[in-house]
Amino acid sequence: MEKTIFSKIVDREIESDIVWEDENFIAFLDVLPIHLGHTIVAPKRAVSDLEGLSTEELGALMVAAQKIGAAMLKGLAVQGYSLFLDNKDAASQHIPHVHFHVVPRSEGDGLGRWPQTAYEAGESGQYADKIKKALV
Repeated sequence: MEKTIFSKIVDREIESDIVWEDENFIAFLDVLPIHLGHTIVAPKRAVSDLEGLSTEELGALMVAAQKIGAAMLKGLAVQGYSLFLDNKDAASQHIPHVHFHVVPRSEGDGLGRWPQTAYEAGESGQYADKIKKALV
């Protein structure tokens, strides 16, 4: 597997504004921020998607994202933050290295919510059944 830009940041082959790291995870500013202070939180181990993480790694990654979000609330004096992950190509995952985006938010920042839709009558049950059947 070719080394991702995130692995190159971890290995200090590419310069980045690193805001926090420990032995397993790293957090750095996104070079194309949705909002100023937008931070990427990723495992240092190269893993392409969420399913490649152990439950322990996922828990620790969430704790790292929480730590960065709390630091944004305090350090940037924002009112909240959005936390999201694009998992796999179809979900617009641009870098094949699992990572969370932590985006600082303020009232009136113009970012809004994602567009929403509604189910047709009976349709929600069909989707729920498909997901239930696929659970291992």
